[in-house]
Amino acid sequence: MMNETLIAPCGMNCSLCVSYLALKNDLKKKRFGKTYCDGCLPRGKNCAFMKKQCDLLGKGQVRFCNECGDFPCRRLKTLDKRYRTKYHMSMIDNLEYIKNNGVGSFLEKGAAPNVVE
Repeated sequence: MMNETLIAPCGMNCSLCVSYLALKNDLKKKRFGKTYCDGCLPRGKNCAFMKKQCDLLGKGQVRFCNECGDFPCRRLKTLDKRYRTKYHMSMIDNLEYIKNNGVGSFLEKGAAPNVVE
C-alpha cells in the first residue's frame, strides 16, 4: 500500500511525479539529468506549489486543501488546470474523493481514482 505522506495537501500524488520517480530510480546514476524530490511532506515543505500563497498551508494548519473555506481557491484551480491538461490528473477531483471517502480509500484505489479523460 502507498504511503499517505506521498499525497500532498494540494491533492498531488507525489509518487507519480517525475522528480519523485527520478529519485526512487536514481536516474542520475543512469545519466538522466532529472531533479530529485522525495515529496512535499517527506521533505518538510508541506506544499511546494502553494505554501507561499497560502498561510494555512505555509504554517501546516491544514492537511489537505479541501479543509479550507476557500476550496478550491484560484491558485489551486490554476494548478489543477495545468495538471488536467498536461497529465490528465485532477488535484481537485482527488481532494473531493479524499473528502468524501477518506485518504485510506484513495490509497487503496491506487491513489488515482479520478483520471481525467
